[in-house]
Amino acid sequence: MWLKRQMWRGFGLLCVVLAIVGVALPLVPTTPFLLLAAFAFARSSPRLHAWLMSHRQFGPLIRNWREHGRIDRRSKLLAVFAMLVAVALSLWLQVRVELILVQLLVLSVVAVFILSRPDGSEGDS
Repeated sequence: MWLKRQMWRGFGLLCVVLAIVGVALPLVPTTPFLLLAAFAFARSSPRLHAWLMSHRQFGPLIRNWREHGRIDRRSKLLAVFAMLVAVALSLWLQVRVELILVQLLVLSVVAVFILSRPDGSEGDS
């Protein structure tokens, strides 16, 4: 049991680090890593889970998703913009057409999912 909790905690910490990297780098997502970190901390560390949920920047993103399935408009726009930049970068680097088509298919499905989620922030009803 101890080892399992330590593995969840380590995974959660890794996800927080990746989320922080995602804040600085536009092509790395932030919110999915935060959701994974919250999931991992809920299974390993009540203290870290409470810290993450009460964090000024990260807490509202997690609560919006967990309680209402919402993604705020700014996060949606940033995510779609990052996807477009990724495709543009692939085109600029002259990646094989087959790979770009797979990338377009996957990113289109992800974009449709993200854009289909309700808008709103924590303070909205």
